[in-house]
Amino acid sequence: MKMKMKTTVLLVIFTAVLSDSELLLLFDKAPLFCNGVLSFQCGVLKRCLQSNMSKSHVTAEPVQVGLYYESLCPGCRAFLVEMLFPTWNLLNDIMSVNLVPYGNAQEKTEGTKYVFECQHGEDECLGNMIETCLLNMTEMAFQIIYCMESSTDVLGSVESCLKVYDPQLSMDKLNSCSKGDLGNQLMHQNALQTASLKPPHQYVPWVTINGEHSDDLQQKATTSLFSLVCSMYKGSKPVACGGSQTQHFKSYCHNE
Repeated sequence: MKMKMKTTVLLVIFTAVLSDSELLLLFDKAPLFCNGVLSFQCGVLKRCLQSNMSKSHVTAEPVQVGLYYESLCPGCRAFLVEMLFPTWNLLNDIMSVNLVPYGNAQEKTEGTKYVFECQHGEDECLGNMIETCLLNMTEMAFQIIYCMESSTDVLGSVESCLKVYDPQLSMDKLNSCSKGDLGNQLMHQNALQTASLKPPHQYVPWVTINGEHSDDLQQKATTSLFSLVCSMYKGSKPVACGGSQTQHFKSYCHNE
């Protein structure tokens, strides 16, 4: 009951100080506030319905953002933490993200296994491998990778980040992948995917939009990925992009 009262008070405060567009964005990203009883009590039921309607009216294919990167590359970490993840948090209804941890690494074959040499040493190879395994093992991979890359110690934060975002995934399971044949094969696929880039990558972070890379797209993505995704989405713009809040309520069933 105490938690419910606190949430109700928060909703009353938010409705008093936030604009309609800010409230829609809040409800879109924090569904707890759109609990049926709470939304009715606080007079925000209409805004919650608008948020739900906007989610159900995605009118075009999402913008595909690819990031080819290295786990310990300073520029890669900055882009992922300060640009890519925040943009995805706001626009995940209209964008998808493909993370490929490999970058400027080199691959060679020894017997039946692949051996990798990374630009920033063995720790980076391990970081790349862990993040590759995460992408194959959990739906919370992006959140965990963000948690790792935003910390001061990428490798040292793995276990604590797992506990926050996916406590069901143990370090033992993750290590089994990163140190075993599965991780080796997954990293080989990253190497192939990176090698197939056209044009070939010249640096990291290397950003693709809908599978394409150009100097112009790279510049726009690293300057304001949010604006780029909003401008390239071909469907009705969501509220976060400045789209109409009421556009989905303009369809009528006429009395015949």
